[in-house]
Amino acid sequence: MGLVLHPTRDVTEVVAIIERWAARHHKTLYVRAQDRHRVPASVEAVPENEVAVRAHALISIGGDGTMLGALRSAVLDPKPVLGVHLGRLGFLVEIEPPALPEALSRLLSKDFTIESHACLACDVCGDDVVAFNDIALVRQPGSGFVTATLAIDGQRYGYYRADAVVVSTPTGSTAYSYAAGGPLISPAADAVVVTPSAPMAGISRSIVLSPNEKIQLELEPHSSAVVVEMDGVVFRDSASEGTVDISYRRNAGLVVRFDPLRHQERNQLKMSLLDLPFLPDQLRELLPDELRGRDNQREIPPRC
Repeated sequence: MGLVLHPTRDVTEVVAIIERWAARHHKTLYVRAQDRHRVPASVEAVPENEVAVRAHALISIGGDGTMLGALRSAVLDPKPVLGVHLGRLGFLVEIEPPALPEALSRLLSKDFTIESHACLACDVCGDDVVAFNDIALVRQPGSGFVTATLAIDGQRYGYYRADAVVVSTPTGSTAYSYAAGGPLISPAADAVVVTPSAPMAGISRSIVLSPNEKIQLELEPHSSAVVVEMDGVVFRDSASEGTVDISYRRNAGLVVRFDPLRHQERNQLKMSLLDLPFLPDQLRELLPDELRGRDNQREIPPRC
């Protein structure tokens, strides 16, 4: 099994649970070489690009960002990814640390279902990248607007003049695109959503496209320099010209699910909390006394 660790959070307790389980079941654990100092000596450190190659499954320890990184690392040969929740919100991750031993045993006995995820395969000015949530062209702070033309299957459709242009998968429709006013797309649907953020002119609404359509965004000569983000990670920090070609790739990521219905119900609740205009302490005050006392040691997810 390959371990994919949150870059900054303390993962010691969770890794220790996994390490003890692996020792009992005679399983090998891998981690990328740069995380060698964060894990016990029994975990084998290998080059970053070999973790997903050697492992039969990946365990993501963190939040959705860590989970997306694990999925991207295995995109050439998708492996089941089990998400362990250490983040604040988490729409992709399912398992809390106390439930890990049972989850690992169910993983070993293949007592789980697979949730398949599509990705966006992107050619960014000649460089190939993938994104499971979204790819975004974002204006640099203090500069002008992102000005880009949109072409679909080679046919020019229109142009954007906005703070950002976000292209998302159904999974990513709950992330940046949603914050920019885009629609929620069912995870069961095959679709691509293009959403402008704070549009000043041009196309001002979200566009929902078929997965078979090829998308191209081309920066106009008078566009400000833009940042290109892939799943929220900066891929290029100053692009002033060029094109981004985007296509939809089905079954690019495999997410382990033990209780899909319960996971969906929790995500619906989390989405509801995002739309409430209350701070975490204010939400806590709305709880009945008996629940409020039980919740003292737990944090209600903040508005993102």
